[in-house]
Amino acid sequence: MLGWDFPVSIDPQTSVPIFVQIAGAVSGDIRRGRLRPGDVMPGTRTLARTLGVHRNTVIAAYAELVAEGWITTENGRGTFVAKTLPDPRPRRFTAVPETGADSSVAFELGPGIVVARCSTSLLVAYNLTGLPDLRLVPTKALARAWRRSIERRSREVLAYGPPEGHPRLRAALAGMLSATRGLVIDESRLLITRGTQGGFAVIAHGLLRPGDVVAIEDPGYRRGRQMMSLAGARVVPIPVDAQGLSVDHLAALAEEQRIRAVLVTPHHQFPTTVTLSAARRVRLLELARRHRFAVIEDDYDHEFHYDGRPILPLASADGGGTVIYVGSLSKTLAPGLRLGYIAAAPEVIAHLTEYRTLLDTQGDQVLESAVAELVEDGEVQRHVRRMQRIYRARRDAMAALLARELGGA
Repeated sequence: MLGWDFPVSIDPQTSVPIFVQIAGAVSGDIRRGRLRPGDVMPGTRTLARTLGVHRNTVIAAYAELVAEGWITTENGRGTFVAKTLPDPRPRRFTAVPETGADSSVAFELGPGIVVARCSTSLLVAYNLTGLPDLRLVPTKALARAWRRSIERRSREVLAYGPPEGHPRLRAALAGMLSATRGLVIDESRLLITRGTQGGFAVIAHGLLRPGDVVAIEDPGYRRGRQMMSLAGARVVPIPVDAQGLSVDHLAALAEEQRIRAVLVTPHHQFPTTVTLSAARRVRLLELARRHRFAVIEDDYDHEFHYDGRPILPLASADGGGTVIYVGSLSKTLAPGLRLGYIAAAPEVIAHLTEYRTLLDTQGDQVLESAVAELVEDGEVQRHVRRMQRIYRARRDAMAALLARELGGA
C-alpha cells in the first residue's frame, strides 16, 4: 500500500467507536486478502488524513490491531501486516454452497476456450517456434525514438488519437507495403491494430454475423480459427496439400453453401510452410469474386523468404476488392510491441475503423509515432536485412545438421 491512499469504510452515525470500526475494517481486509502478510501499512498521519479523522483515532485503531496480532510496528521502519496471522482462515458469513465449489464467482461464465500458447522452451533459441530473436531488436534506436516521441509530441501522442492509427505510421507503412508487397496503397487503405490477433478481432466483429461460414486451412492458425468462432461464425476446415489450400475443396463448398470469408496464409502456410501455387492463387481470387466472399490474407512473415524470387501477396493481384490483407511487425521487430495492420479498400477500412473504435478506442500513439520514425529513417529496413542474413545462416546450419544426422531417416 506504500504511496497510495488506503480508504476504509467507516460510519460516523453508528454507536460503534471510530477506532473500533477502523480496526475491524483493517482486520477484515487482511482476512479477505486485500492486505497480505508483510504489506506496508500507511502511517497514522496519512491514514488519518485519508479518512478525515484525528490522528489519535488511527493510533488507537493500530494499537488495537497490534494487540490482536494483525499488525506489527518496527521502530524506524513503519507498520506492517503481521507475517503470522492470528486467524489465517477467512470467516464465512454465508452458508457453503451445496456444490462445495470454492469459487468467488456468483454467476455463470460463458463457454470456456483453450488458447494456444507460444513455447517458452529452448526451441526459441533456435528459431523453431516462429518467434523472432529478441536479442537482435534495435532497442537503443527504438528507445531514442520513443523518448523523442513522448517529449516532443506529448500533447499529440498522449491525447486521444485517430482510431485508425497514428497518421505518421500509416504513411510509413503505406510506403513500405507499396515498395515491398506490390500493393497500390495509401493511408486511407490502412488500419493499425494490436498485432495480427487484434486485426482478426476487428475483422471478425466487423465482417461476420452469427452462423456465417468461414473457410479456414486445415491444419491452420488456431487462434485465427478461434477468433472467427468467437464471433459466432461456423468454421469449415479446408485441407492443405503440397500446393497450399485445396481450392477444389473450397469451390465445392462454395457451390453447396454461402461462404462469408476464407482465411489463408498463402506465403508460408501455417504450420506446413508450403506456398500457395500461382494457379491456385488466380483461381482463389476468381472464386472470391464470383461468390462474393472475402479473402482474409494473413501474411505474417513476408520478410523471410530465402530461395528464389520474393512472392508477392494475393492483395497485390486483387483487382476486385476481395482481399483483406493482415500483417504485423511482430516478426519484423518484436511481438511485445503489438503492432499490426489491415490493408483493404477504403470502404472496408472505414467500416472496420468504427468497430475498432468500439473494441479498443485507439492504439499506442507514442509507440506508433516512434516506430514510424524508425521506418522513415531506414532503421527498420536495415534491421530486416540484418535479420534475413542471420536467419538464413541459421536455417542453412540447421538444414546441414539435419542432413548429416538424419539424412537416412
